[in-house]
Amino acid sequence: MKRTIMEVFKETADKYGDRVALKHKVGGQWKETTWKDYYKQVRVTARAFMALGLEKGKAISILGNNCPQWFISDLAGVFAGAVPGGIYTTNSPEQCQYIASHSEANIAVVENADQLAKFKKIKDQLPDLKAIVMMNGSDPDPMVYAWNDLPKQAEKVSDKELEERIKAQKPDDCCTLIYTSGTTGNPKGVMISHDNITWTAQQVISLIKADHEDHIISYLPLSHIAEQVVSLHGPYLMGCTVWFAESLEKLGENLTEVHPTVFVGVPRVWEKIQAKMMAAGAQNPPLKKKIAAWARKQGLAGGYAEQEGKPKPFFYGLANKLVFSKVREKLGLDRCRLFISTAAPIAMDTLEFFLSLGLPLTEVYGMSECTGPATVSLPEPFKYRTGWAGPAVPGTTNKIAEDGEVLMKGRHVFKGYFKNDAATAETLDKDGWLHSGDVGIIDDKGFLKITDRKKELIITAGGENIPPAVLEAKLKTISAVANVVVIGDRRKFMTALFTLDPEKISQEIQNAGSPAKNMAEAAKCPKFNAYIQNKLDDVNTTFARVQAIKKFTILPTEFSVEGDELTPTMKLKRRIINTKYAKEIEAMYK
Repeated sequence: MKRTIMEVFKETADKYGDRVALKHKVGGQWKETTWKDYYKQVRVTARAFMALGLEKGKAISILGNNCPQWFISDLAGVFAGAVPGGIYTTNSPEQCQYIASHSEANIAVVENADQLAKFKKIKDQLPDLKAIVMMNGSDPDPMVYAWNDLPKQAEKVSDKELEERIKAQKPDDCCTLIYTSGTTGNPKGVMISHDNITWTAQQVISLIKADHEDHIISYLPLSHIAEQVVSLHGPYLMGCTVWFAESLEKLGENLTEVHPTVFVGVPRVWEKIQAKMMAAGAQNPPLKKKIAAWARKQGLAGGYAEQEGKPKPFFYGLANKLVFSKVREKLGLDRCRLFISTAAPIAMDTLEFFLSLGLPLTEVYGMSECTGPATVSLPEPFKYRTGWAGPAVPGTTNKIAEDGEVLMKGRHVFKGYFKNDAATAETLDKDGWLHSGDVGIIDDKGFLKITDRKKELIITAGGENIPPAVLEAKLKTISAVANVVVIGDRRKFMTALFTLDPEKISQEIQNAGSPAKNMAEAAKCPKFNAYIQNKLDDVNTTFARVQAIKKFTILPTEFSVEGDELTPTMKLKRRIINTKYAKEIEAMYK
């Protein structure tokens, strides 16, 4: 049976009214919101939005970090018959203007004065905008309302009027817009229906056996579908507790307070945890290092044995007691049963690092256009395979097209792109297959492996088709390297841009015997470059001759969202990188 978000949310609020739904920090203390109060706040906020001029079918733009107000604003918009559209906190005023204008936003909800400044700069270019609501703080502008002003505004609209808006909605109606992060030009508004969300989330919840006893930490950008399914929509189907991390910087500390039962990270989060653990391990005394190396050997063998349903090594239990259990406890992942990596490809080196510590990272592959997950792996025999994204979500189908593209079909597939029929027709064919733009393979167990982006295939001057993601994953195993961009389209040979890992740079400079004092100096240092060249030579032996990296350039700084080289979900913006570092790239071909 198809259901709307409002029906599901009400059922959960009625069933788990006094249980804790949300927890966030106020003055250093965790403050709780019950399911009953959460539901009530959503309804009050929906009425307030209607009083401020929110029309049916229009939008609300939400610009802020993860917090209860973000969740409440999103759901209140849906209850009021509008569509929420999240905006990444790192977006510029011009990018905010595009999304708010394109979605026809009547209301913008902003986190603070800094984010308000972006909308003040562009509000004259937003003819549909009627009000701006601040999650925190206030402003004298008559168009701006403080969060605490909303209950008074809500008094102007009756519960009956809100109920009419709720009842007018059908499960197949579009209820939210997810704006793609725009690796190639302006973002597209992905139209997702009530049924897309409630059905997809329920399939995943049933698969991972999640329920009201679970604890989830919300910290990834809520403008992204992955975080919305995990911490916004999934929880109101199961009645569990969501904790809001204070910030990405405080994630490590918050994990040790929350002890989540399910933890989702993008590859860069897992890579940063890995780098910190390796840096800490390098400081251990020799005996401790020896025990850790022995345990990791047991862990890796045990992880691969488990995948095939074979017995783990005899000493795996001892390694778990001596090392793995302590690692989990120190990370705050001691009661976590599912460790997920999603949103972008992850290096095999990182997957095997965690597998060797008894923490099997399982990959979820998907995209906004299929409401998040297309595949889900579980840390159980025969249900995961390191380096593979796992089988299709139950009730859905994946297949590989003749040109290698991954296609998907099922109730999770979106309604189309808002105001962009041409892009919809290009992505969604007449038989209902969603064309992912990714190239992959499916094994005899139905496990999917993504090998590259269809449109990012490098075609060399010699006509060779080379998948950059495969090469980049291998090049990231060079211990000093954080990010890699492979260059070679219409070129005679392959080159690469490297950025260095700040967590590892001190140790790597020492290993290289370089006099450099920091990342920028290491990038220019001949001795350090020679050290990287030696490591590159080893990796090149695993590539076909045409794939080998002939030259490289080390950039003096990391790629970042602020620098516009990465999307907020840490995907490479290749077009921008190629333009921004054109001088460095051309120098490698002289």
